[in-house]
Amino acid sequence: MSIREERKKKICDLMEDAFYVPMKEKELAILMQVAPEEREEFKCILNELLSEGKLMITRRGKYQKAEANVLTGTFLGNMKGFGFVEVEGAEEDFFVSEKDTLGAFHKDTVEIVPIPSRGGKRKEAKVIRIVAHDITTLVGTYDPVPGKGYGFVIPDNQKLSSDIFVSKENAKGAVSGHKVVVEIMDYGNGRKSPEGRITEIIGHINDPGVDIMSIVKGFELPVEFSERVMNQVENVAKPVSAGDVQGRLDLRGLQMVTIDGEDAKDLDDAVSLDFDGEIYHLGVHIADVSNYVQENSALDREAKKRGTSVYLVDRVIPMLPHALSNGICSLNAGEDRLALSCLMSINSRGQIIDYDIRETVIRVDERMSYTAVKNILEQESIVETDPDYARYAGLVPMFVLMKELSAILRKKRKERGSIDFDLPECKILLDKEGNPLEIKPYERNVATNLIEDFMLAANETVAQHFYWLEVPFVYRVHGVPDGDRMKQLVLLLQNMGYYMKTVGRKGQKTGRE
Repeated sequence: MSIREERKKKICDLMEDAFYVPMKEKELAILMQVAPEEREEFKCILNELLSEGKLMITRRGKYQKAEANVLTGTFLGNMKGFGFVEVEGAEEDFFVSEKDTLGAFHKDTVEIVPIPSRGGKRKEAKVIRIVAHDITTLVGTYDPVPGKGYGFVIPDNQKLSSDIFVSKENAKGAVSGHKVVVEIMDYGNGRKSPEGRITEIIGHINDPGVDIMSIVKGFELPVEFSERVMNQVENVAKPVSAGDVQGRLDLRGLQMVTIDGEDAKDLDDAVSLDFDGEIYHLGVHIADVSNYVQENSALDREAKKRGTSVYLVDRVIPMLPHALSNGICSLNAGEDRLALSCLMSINSRGQIIDYDIRETVIRVDERMSYTAVKNILEQESIVETDPDYARYAGLVPMFVLMKELSAILRKKRKERGSIDFDLPECKILLDKEGNPLEIKPYERNVATNLIEDFMLAANETVAQHFYWLEVPFVYRVHGVPDGDRMKQLVLLLQNMGYYMKTVGRKGQKTGRE
């Protein structure tokens, strides 16, 4: 046994003694006759024993033997002071009353011990140790105490129940009503307020755009791209060359369009369709971003870290720099673009009888809006007096075919049991100063429906393709509904006068339609 392990054992043996009374670190060091030059090592040993779950610290900072059944989880705070702890593998989380949180912050990693429930059905616990803090900075509103020089930051995040104390020297000149970013210096302990220093003043709460920037800062959304990433983008975001086309299926002669909202900036999918009298030949073409974002490159790592573009009310924070997302990876009309194409052959019953998934080079004929396609399909023609006649006349037959195929696919999907919840997305219209004027739902019409139907067909085809290849792939699936919840649904529907068939445990049908 090493010297360090012997010292650990002595500490544990001491705390297991029936006469041991919980002590603070300094008291323990004196009792165990730890020399001043060894105090730092002694502290490290105590921390190791805490990490190993052999010791715990009381609310007063005293060490004692860890209680049995110590669990580690994530603390989820509430503005009223109490919280919940999620433990991996546990069916439900633990309720933690305000007096038992040990001053834990939202998203802290904590150690808890279950305690008897005090009346409620939910399992309860108390925090015995804060292992690690997740939140190091936060956004809030500065509120100075009149005549005192210091103040408090009231967090925007309502999961945080404590205001952050800020001394005069750490206020950075902030005044009442300033939205600020504050770095936490001391997390407090439940009796003492957390303490921090202001690192950035975003602006006053009444200034235009400050609310949006507060969200950006609060979620630590990366706005700018590093110089290294931008240098890589400059090297790859170049027009399609003859070398890029090599080995790809050339579909530049195929009639195709993009169909998006009027305000769309990045056009990442296009559709094509023709009919040979028996079979519909549908193509769904997606911009081939992977050609420009090489695996493990700086650009790839940045995109992985961001995960997705973030759409805010007045701006978009892109996952990829605009030179890619709005440039070479946007399927702009009349320009050669590299794509991944799912080419499907569909019969009159909506069955996909053949398909091919290929790397391609394409050239979109026209950038269409949902409104324009809707208007064309409602009259199924375009008159010569229409100012867009010259642009769209040659596309009308394809749009009519799209409407026809969309209806076939939708009917087949409905027969399979698909439910159209028809939950409209909304957009917020702003004035020049960023103030909201109107909340307006996006219109669903024949044009939005056909794009939805074609994308679903492509998604299912690709998913099926990789399923049969038996290779790792990302799927979104809907699991079998929980039996108890299904019973609750059936009871609710019956009370409303509706009946449905369900399947019992042994497969027998129950209920009535």
